[in-house]
Amino acid sequence: MLHHRKISRIVALSLSVSIFALQAQAFETSTPPEPPPLPAQGKITYVARDSILEFKALPSYSEPDWMADKFEKAGKLPPLKDRLPEEPLVYKTGNMPDGVGVYGDTMRHVIGGRPEGWNYIAGQSQGWGGIDIALSECLTRTAPLFQVDAKDTEPLPNLAKSWDWSTDGHKLTMHLVKGAKWSDGVPFTADDVIFYWEDAVIDPNVSPLGGGASPEAFGEGTTLRKVDDYTVEWTFKAAFPKQYLYTMAYPNFCPGPAHMLKPKHPKYSKNTYEQFRNAFPPEYMNMPVMGAWVPVAYRPDDIIVLRRNPYYWKVDEKGQQLPYLDEIQYKLSTWADRDVQAVAGSGDFSNLEQPENFVASLKRAAEPNAPARLAFGPRLIGYNLLMNFSANGWGTPDEREQAVRELNRNLEFRQAVTSAIDRKAVGDSLVKGPFTAIYPGGLSSGTSFYDRQSTVYYPYDLEAAKATLKKLGLVDTDNDGFVNFPKGTAGGKDVEIVLLVNNGYATDKSLAEGLVGQMAKLGLRVVINALDSNQRDAAHYSGRFDWAVRRNSTELSSVVQNTEQLAPVGPRTSWNHRAPEGKELDILPFEQQMADLVKRFIASQDNAERADLMKQYQKLYTQNLYTVGLTEYPGALIINKRFSNIPPGTPIYMFNWAEDAIMRERVWVAAGKQGKYELFPQQLPGKPGDPGPTK
Repeated sequence: MLHHRKISRIVALSLSVSIFALQAQAFETSTPPEPPPLPAQGKITYVARDSILEFKALPSYSEPDWMADKFEKAGKLPPLKDRLPEEPLVYKTGNMPDGVGVYGDTMRHVIGGRPEGWNYIAGQSQGWGGIDIALSECLTRTAPLFQVDAKDTEPLPNLAKSWDWSTDGHKLTMHLVKGAKWSDGVPFTADDVIFYWEDAVIDPNVSPLGGGASPEAFGEGTTLRKVDDYTVEWTFKAAFPKQYLYTMAYPNFCPGPAHMLKPKHPKYSKNTYEQFRNAFPPEYMNMPVMGAWVPVAYRPDDIIVLRRNPYYWKVDEKGQQLPYLDEIQYKLSTWADRDVQAVAGSGDFSNLEQPENFVASLKRAAEPNAPARLAFGPRLIGYNLLMNFSANGWGTPDEREQAVRELNRNLEFRQAVTSAIDRKAVGDSLVKGPFTAIYPGGLSSGTSFYDRQSTVYYPYDLEAAKATLKKLGLVDTDNDGFVNFPKGTAGGKDVEIVLLVNNGYATDKSLAEGLVGQMAKLGLRVVINALDSNQRDAAHYSGRFDWAVRRNSTELSSVVQNTEQLAPVGPRTSWNHRAPEGKELDILPFEQQMADLVKRFIASQDNAERADLMKQYQKLYTQNLYTVGLTEYPGALIINKRFSNIPPGTPIYMFNWAEDAIMRERVWVAAGKQGKYELFPQQLPGKPGDPGPTK
């Protein structure tokens, strides 16, 4: 085991600022090439933020006739007005592309994930593909903001219906929806919010799903307290940190049902944290949710079915309780199959994000009888090679892993790696045509904060990369084609690097396999560690990786959401540089500069200043290769033509995934187009834990 050793162990790996400056001259750089024009790109219609929704009481409310007849009139449900809040969230008709809808039908999803259970706040995945978004509601909401002009962007209210800042900007008072209820009829109150904060976010033994729900994500020294049943108060060290309103959206502040979870938490029971995490397995049905649909059926490797929540707290302007769709289905298959089935019409929805399927999907969608429509958005899907920068124990590295991390922390080594990657070949290996673009890393080119002139690109130069490795003392001493560590480091063995990759996505695996080949030409032996989504996430969050292929998260595409993840501003905010429990970050000088810029960005209320700060950030990021960019391309939304109220130009991923951006609770199907797809027609969720829905 290699314990704390000075990085001077490999003399050439010195990390001083002066050497950074010298090293920067070793490789020629430029701005990245202009990307080719995008085909079939949808056009977004921009609206005012306050035109989307409001909270107000309406004269009357209604629900599907079968609910009123079979459940309310039979005494199985309270009257609708008693199930709704005093002032429900009301979607405005003017913002609905096709207007107020009608009840009925289902949306059939196909996903490649598998559910771990329903304890979202303890880090359990529900299988992805929009399941968690259908079940969970958060304090604020950001996904629909893609249609709001950048000058008007601020998160939409959600479980927090409104908020007020103190005069000095250090306190934020949030007013929760009064009278909203969980799907089992139990009131939603500030106790749910405080339980989530105290026993999930700031409990070091709990890691809520999403990775960004850590104390640092809401600002150093931030506190949250209950004022009354429907009011909570945040206290921040910084003044007016409006940035944190974005962090309170999915996936970072979506409270779970405290009345179900609290009795299982180790603080209030004899359970271990592992027992708490696994207290509600996927077989546990009717788990209480605040979302529009509730899980009522699960068959392993087959299907998950959700039915409408009879206590859902949102309505349209006619007073119709949402959602319009009675059922949501998730066929458990593969992510590639999701595209195939959506194009064929046996599935209803897909975020077309795997370039391998672009050409075939476009051809099918162009046919007159095609069941689905397809539209590309901006280039917001980027892939990076992440190098683990932690040299002081995150993930308890062995001698080889520690030596790799010391290399990762050296700028010249990163320059050699990035210069040995032929990005044109990387893109072409995924799909031919004008889809992929050269991506040096950093901010997505599709975000309004992107500045090409501030982006530093290292062109392909394999010979210069090889010469740099030799300069660093990395030479092939045993003539097997791979360079060795210097004598005395990791036994002088081959420089072997383990690459973490998501086994569930063909694109991730293709990129990883391409890297193996390109790094072999450089003389680095790269070994793939391909894990399913849940295992990959666990390995990543715990620091058990040398390198990782990772698709960009929202902070690089929206900037204003999860902004803390742009840099190591705290011990757990960075994707590739975290500190082990109880230790400080061994932060690099350029990382500290990046973190300072991010903090200034968060604190600034001046749009011009914020734009300039991101230019500085982008230059630091790409010049110092915080991550190594691989490729960037657009995604396309595929959705069956029978669905109405789909906002034009919806990107598959910006502030959040398209499942949330289209606001599925207000999506509807005209009566004449509805199919017979429901598996549990005219049935509702039963009591928590009961098998199956209620007839």
